[in-house]
Amino acid sequence: MSDGRAPSVGAPLNRVDGRLKVTGGARYAAEYPLPNVAYAVIVTSTIAKGHVKQMDTSAAERAPGVLAVLTPQNAQRLPGYGGNTSGTAVPNAYGPPAMRVPTLLQNDEVHYNGQPIGVVVADTFEHATAAAQMVKATYTEDKPVLDIHSAPKNPPETVKPLGGERTSKHGDVASGLAAATVKVDQTYTTPLENHNPMEMHSTIAAWDGDSLTLYESTQGITSVRNTVAKSLGLTPDKVKVVAYFTGGGFGSKGGPWSHETLAAMAAKRVNRPVKLVLSRQQMFGPVGGRPHTIQHVTLGARPDGALTAVRHESTSNTSTLENWVESAAAQTRMLYASPNIETQYDLIKLNVGSPTFMRGPGESSGTFALESAMDELAYALKMDPVALRLKNYAETDPESGKPWSSKSLRECYATGAAAFGWDKRNAVPRSMRDGRLLVGWGMATATYPARRQAAGTTARLLPDGTIDVRAGTQEIGCGTYTVMSQIAADALGVPVSRVRFELGNTDMPENPASTGSVTAASTGSAVNEAALALKAKIEQLAPGGLASNSAADIVAKNGGQPVEVTVTSKPGAEQQQYSMHSFGAVFTEVHVDPDLAIIRVPRVVTAHGVGKVLNAKTARSQLQGGVVWGIGMALLEETHVDMRSGRYLNADLAEYHVPVNADVGTIDVHFVEENDPHVNPIGVKGAGEIGITGVAASIANAVYHATGKRVRDLPIRLERVMA
Repeated sequence: MSDGRAPSVGAPLNRVDGRLKVTGGARYAAEYPLPNVAYAVIVTSTIAKGHVKQMDTSAAERAPGVLAVLTPQNAQRLPGYGGNTSGTAVPNAYGPPAMRVPTLLQNDEVHYNGQPIGVVVADTFEHATAAAQMVKATYTEDKPVLDIHSAPKNPPETVKPLGGERTSKHGDVASGLAAATVKVDQTYTTPLENHNPMEMHSTIAAWDGDSLTLYESTQGITSVRNTVAKSLGLTPDKVKVVAYFTGGGFGSKGGPWSHETLAAMAAKRVNRPVKLVLSRQQMFGPVGGRPHTIQHVTLGARPDGALTAVRHESTSNTSTLENWVESAAAQTRMLYASPNIETQYDLIKLNVGSPTFMRGPGESSGTFALESAMDELAYALKMDPVALRLKNYAETDPESGKPWSSKSLRECYATGAAAFGWDKRNAVPRSMRDGRLLVGWGMATATYPARRQAAGTTARLLPDGTIDVRAGTQEIGCGTYTVMSQIAADALGVPVSRVRFELGNTDMPENPASTGSVTAASTGSAVNEAALALKAKIEQLAPGGLASNSAADIVAKNGGQPVEVTVTSKPGAEQQQYSMHSFGAVFTEVHVDPDLAIIRVPRVVTAHGVGKVLNAKTARSQLQGGVVWGIGMALLEETHVDMRSGRYLNADLAEYHVPVNADVGTIDVHFVEENDPHVNPIGVKGAGEIGITGVAASIANAVYHATGKRVRDLPIRLERVMA
């Protein structure tokens, strides 16, 4: 630092927005006090497939306080609506294709139980809720397709995962399997799961003439702006999206759904601002979830553990609206070295809501299958699971052949194993006990891509010495306000207290959605570049910069105007030159009651290499949160669908089980120091997603070690252990 202070980047600073959050000062989407606001409640379908024949809205329209009832029969026709049923995404002329096919009351088709088919608007939330229950729909009903095990697969040409191809292959897997002396050939399944953030999806839509402002709970203000504008036939400059705080999203808020545009339509109809908040039940179906996967993994190895062949075939469900592929084989393409690796995706259309990103999408489901299979192979070889992974350590990316930008997985194994005490493990199943409880120790590898996208930032020096930094990104609970302030402070050589970082408004420079662990790398690089550019501009105006001149004098030399720079930071050729991933190791201890099969997780130890750690406190929190979610994925989470009606049976927090404090023991997080000079200018890889990957497999492997029972279907319920 220019003034001799220690750098703030890496330090465990408290969140700069922490006081606002704990005192109620942080304003979330549904909390904006707009005057004359009306309330909207969505009416949803009660069948899974067919057509709305008629909607009787007469009672609702006569109900107290009701202002309007929107249905497919009377909703405004949308000139930009792309609501086809061909399974393709809605085209978007103003940016990347929208990933969702919304249902916006433009036709009478029903694709899943719980689909929006109407909107009731009233003067109070209670009036709107009551009136919505008075709307009676009759249908022409068709037999839904709901069973992934019996439904036909999509045509191969429709299976197009994001960022990759349907199939990948190098070498000859058949020959590799023929040369193997030990094989594992098993099928692993993961169920439908749903996001359950504390804050439901929420929108306030307010028109001013032909301009629209959306106060929105989202992970992507720009994608919401672009898609809503497209649906309404507007140019993006006519739509402003505001999201200063988002109360959790985990992927479900990664892009727009139907409710944002429906809120805008309702506000236009009643000519006043409209607030629309989904119910907890409406979080199941209309806003996505993790799809069901059926994963067939085949491994072949020589007696020394060297993999001769790897095959991973993943089938996941999509909806009848679009073709969403869960990239569950992504890690298999790059994690372990083998001369013969083959992966393939398949899709099955079901009459359920469209799936979407869910924390660690693809790798969360995929590492359960791959890392469980690797554990099975280790037992078949009578080999330590860590040693097996080290035997097949990939020195370069097996799929692309590119060198890693950095990789510290060996160190992760060593650090995690030492902290856990892995060398004390008795490898024989059912050999370790704590009193009468069976004790199991398991481990797995964690990985997630390190991605970066173009991002913009404006930085200004104000006369009072404040550095105002703005970027149109989102705060979704990860600490973005804080780490961006740290980055800017270090680049400028000033205390963090002098930086005011602002985000969450599409009037600010455009940034990517906060998904896929891209924010730290993308926005962080832009903030760093903008701060350095501002520092250089200040030095030009006043030699010696802030260290030798007052902010007021510098601004005066700039004609009395704040000193300002705006930059757009983009990835370069490095993305084609290197393979970029974070890596980690997860070690888990479980205790299993031998009579009741109750499973407890008293401790988890992780070690991760995630590039530069921007804030030790928020990064540790991210990884701990990922482990908690992994415990839920392994033992608790599962969305149940009625195979007759397509109704979500446990669409509430009473029946959809997530981990609580009693389910979570000690989580010991270790960071492996990693200097990556290639991944991006600030050397960060992101820690939001990788924390969940590998956790479910580590727990499943520990359960096998404790009980001798291999469970290949998540969640690991009591009856599956006792069977």
